[in-house]
Amino acid sequence: MSEHWSGGCQCGAVRYRFSQRPKGAHICHCRMCQKAFGAFYAPLVGGPLPTFEVTRGEIALFRSSDQVDRGFCRRCGTPLTFAYVDGDWISVSIGSLDDPSAFPPKDQHGIESRLSWANGLGQLPDRPTTEQQAPDVAAFIKSTNHQHPDHDTDVWPPKQ
Repeated sequence: MSEHWSGGCQCGAVRYRFSQRPKGAHICHCRMCQKAFGAFYAPLVGGPLPTFEVTRGEIALFRSSDQVDRGFCRRCGTPLTFAYVDGDWISVSIGSLDDPSAFPPKDQHGIESRLSWANGLGQLPDRPTTEQQAPDVAAFIKSTNHQHPDHDTDVWPPKQ
């Protein structure tokens, strides 16, 4: 089997893969990305369109400007893709990849909208994990977890 890099949404309704390793990992601070991700910035990595395929479901699109389509899961809302309408490149949200740790951002875009405190986030104190702080809550979450696992599955959700 050839090497590929897979990912998908939180609920598993949409899965995708690249046939070549994505590149250009970065974070974008522009206001559109902040809104699209509901976050301080958008972590993205991508590749040429011909190397990208949706392997399950369909990516819903929102045209955030006349130049850009932003893809997401219609069922769970996970932000998935960013692509210029007439471009030949597609980026995915790094967090939607099965192994996001393999794509550390190398630079920052849209810095005109970077929140003044964003670069200091790594200096905030760490808090105990839910497993440490509230093991009963962590056990309940684990027992009722509906999140798709970080690997391709033939069927999702699993048959009971």
